[in-house]
Amino acid sequence: IIVVTWNVGTAMPPNDVTSLLHLNTGETNDVDMIAIGLQEVNSKINKRLKDALFTDQWSELFMDVLSPFHFVLVSTVRMQGVILLVFAKYYHLPFLQDIQTDCTRTGLGGYWGNKGGVSVRLSIFGHMVCFLNCHLPAHLEKAEQRKEDFATILHMQQFDGDAANGILDHDLVFWFGDLNFRIESLDIRFVKYAIDSNILSQLWEKDQLNIAKSTWPVLSGFQEGPLNFPPTFKFDVGTNKYDSSAKKRKPAWTDRILWKIKSPSVGLGVGGRRPSRGVLSVSQLCYCSHMEYTVSDHKPVAAIFAVQFASKTEKPPVEIYVADEWSRPEQAVVRYKMAAGFHRSSWDWIGLYRVGFRHPKDYVSYVWARSDDGERCLEKHQCAQVMFSEEALPKGKGEYILGYYSNTSSSIAGMTEPFQISLPRSEEGSSPTDSSGSSSEEEDDSTLVLLAPKSRSPSPGKMNRHRSRSPSLAKFQGLILRPSSRDRGTSRSPSPQSRRALLGDIPAIHLPQEEAGGRGAKAKEPGRAASSQEGSSFHQTVREQGGPRRVSADSPLARADPRNLGLLPALRLEMIDQAMGRRRESLDQGYPFCRRSPTSPPGCSTSPKEESSP
Repeated sequence: IIVVTWNVGTAMPPNDVTSLLHLNTGETNDVDMIAIGLQEVNSKINKRLKDALFTDQWSELFMDVLSPFHFVLVSTVRMQGVILLVFAKYYHLPFLQDIQTDCTRTGLGGYWGNKGGVSVRLSIFGHMVCFLNCHLPAHLEKAEQRKEDFATILHMQQFDGDAANGILDHDLVFWFGDLNFRIESLDIRFVKYAIDSNILSQLWEKDQLNIAKSTWPVLSGFQEGPLNFPPTFKFDVGTNKYDSSAKKRKPAWTDRILWKIKSPSVGLGVGGRRPSRGVLSVSQLCYCSHMEYTVSDHKPVAAIFAVQFASKTEKPPVEIYVADEWSRPEQAVVRYKMAAGFHRSSWDWIGLYRVGFRHPKDYVSYVWARSDDGERCLEKHQCAQVMFSEEALPKGKGEYILGYYSNTSSSIAGMTEPFQISLPRSEEGSSPTDSSGSSSEEEDDSTLVLLAPKSRSPSPGKMNRHRSRSPSLAKFQGLILRPSSRDRGTSRSPSPQSRRALLGDIPAIHLPQEEAGGRGAKAKEPGRAASSQEGSSFHQTVREQGGPRRVSADSPLARADPRNLGLLPALRLEMIDQAMGRRRESLDQGYPFCRRSPTSPPGCSTSPKEESSP
């Protein structure tokens, strides 16, 4: 397990983070999980608005960098500028269950989230593990406040279930972040002399956290490796020189990574017996800073841990069986079997992913994990069977993976090994629907999905048609959503359909208030199942095949896509009147649409021509 902490000081992400994640050391094949804790991510009001709707640029960067190494985002949580991301190799996903997140504000007496802690807890092969990323109060004299805030975080964060309610109830806790502990007593000139002379051990005994570990009961049992790297704060931005401003802050090890193994004497095991010792062991293989990153006044810190469990679950909750290759549509048959005690839902689905997918909602296609025959088979604990339709399958050759998504646990409960799909591409000149599985160099692969983690599931309708990939923004009328230039150029996320990169084909999303009754009924299409999503009200106009295509909020197409609950890349938000000005003349000539400004009355209706569109 790699753990990284970095106070990024509101900076933009750097171009390369491979060395930070130890991806260029040959150790990547041995790494199973990566937890990344960030502090002071830009949270000004304009950035907070965008990041509240879409995935922030830092999260996008880490997903882009890690997905080629087969890491998938397991969970993420954000509290203003404090972010925690947990990644794992795709084949571990079925064994990562009971995933929950929490956050605690401690800034301004608990009302502001610039300080505090965010956590992700999960069961890893049957053992409860918690990752806690904190940003504690600054300044030398605030040591007692840091202690109180940490105790508050431990007390406030509670999780559902019987396995581990509090943070310290977990078998293993990783505590990291900008903990802001400073070096006491010593003069700044001596501190800098010790750093330059590489006699860091003379500073350890004056480090506030080292002192606190032996005096504060709340830190009892927490361990940390030796601080054999220079203090990570405070640097002049863009350099490796310590603070040269008028304040001349004393260097300090503010950025730390600690861990704690649950004491065997805490709690009783099954049958009232105390758990045996040696349930798990942790060895720290590396603890270092990365001086090569200069975008912030802090240096990032990384640690690599080898965690050995005494036992682990061997079988996933759902086992999936599939052929080694799909060369014909009729071979797209998926058989699956559920373990005893698995809580299935009628909203469970099986997703088809390209190798290198970024998160569980980053699928190419999907099919509901339910059928009449399947229900009877599951009741008899036999294999159930579902089949992907021909139109839902990607065309061409490539490696893919199938995953069973559990709506109950909001996680992947079963996963296959990679297999081949080799289907002929559509002929030239075919419709976009027929060729949506193919890819092109001009294709925009950015994945746009909504920030709603509890969304039930995808719609089982035609996957190759234009799916709604934009959020319902009832309070933000007159906005269009356009992928940023960075996303258009470097996105690695697979796209289940081709999208033209022409300026004229950017969809406009209109966000009306309540429309006259019955307007949405005409947008419904047979064969598309509905999955309700409260609070959605929008129309989307897409220039497709020479005419507009309107999608009503009442249509299952707009409501049922499981991506509507996933993660979004950063987007640019522009007012329609500004962004559409260059296109207004051409649109008025042949493609009518209802243009709405933030001040337009709610009763704005479309033209008769648009009303009759399919």
